[in-house]
Amino acid sequence: MRVLGIETSCDETGVAIYDQQAGLLANQLYSQVKLHADYGGVVPELASRDHVRKAVPLIQAALLEAGMGAKDIDGVAYTAGPGLVGALMVGATVGRALAYAWGVPAVAVHHMEGHLLAPMLEANPPAFPFVALLVSGGHTQLIHVAGIGRYTLLGESIDDAAGEAFDKTAKLLGLDYPGGPLLSQLARQGVAGRFTFPRPMTDRPGLDFSFSGLKTFAANTVRANDGDPQTRADIARAFEDAVVDTLLIKCRRALEQTGLERLVIAGGVSANRALRERLAAMMRSRGGQVFYARPEFCTDNGAMIAYAGMVRLQNGIMGDLAITVRPRWPLAELPAL
Repeated sequence: MRVLGIETSCDETGVAIYDQQAGLLANQLYSQVKLHADYGGVVPELASRDHVRKAVPLIQAALLEAGMGAKDIDGVAYTAGPGLVGALMVGATVGRALAYAWGVPAVAVHHMEGHLLAPMLEANPPAFPFVALLVSGGHTQLIHVAGIGRYTLLGESIDDAAGEAFDKTAKLLGLDYPGGPLLSQLARQGVAGRFTFPRPMTDRPGLDFSFSGLKTFAANTVRANDGDPQTRADIARAFEDAVVDTLLIKCRRALEQTGLERLVIAGGVSANRALRERLAAMMRSRGGQVFYARPEFCTDNGAMIAYAGMVRLQNGIMGDLAITVRPRWPLAELPAL
């Protein structure tokens, strides 16, 4: 089965073709970072309009890259949520229309299930069951994954997601949008221990997260210190260390609670080098394994949607002609396979 995947949930237009036997055949991605940079964040209307401009050319480019035509596609998968409603409507409309025109089934894919399954695109995919840390600009969740669609939420952020806190703290430090990766680069120049930030909600039981207070602590620290380059780097280092420590502590608790020793990290923040290094060291010490996708598949992309869609289409799950998107969509509502 060959599936065309379309991702338009936020500010990346991604199109990919995944073959059940041969793997990933094409992967096209267009980022809107430059479009939104002047505004310091994603402008939903601009994002939707840019998806309209880019979706069809990227589909044509993906077919060309794979050396295929419409007759070679067996199904279409598109992101139906969660995300920006206007942006989601672009991908859903294009995907549903193509499937109808080509006479193939279409399936609506959950964006976070796409992220969760992104490590399956790698040569050494994780086996079920495992604990997944989904960590991005919009979500920070710990999930027990027993199989496709068999998801139990263990804990989540009660306010800001980790990626959102990264971006907001980067803005406080005067970094450009998107600030999270730039903050991590700056943190590598920082001196550990000059500033000590709290590790929120680690002094109590449970697996929920809270990062808004950490962001406020960072704002107060920035205001209380001069803004020379080294001080800014030291603040960035203290902030990143606090976030990474918090995520690590909660992951350890989740593994102990479930009795599992396989950990998957997915989502945009999973590309963070410090987080990967610390989690890998923790899992080595436990005799377990950590899995993650290559960096280009950590951020939004069509490949993860094509793969997730293929798995569901293989199991007979497909949509009707109605085009429905869900800006909010709990993972637990997905049908199990």
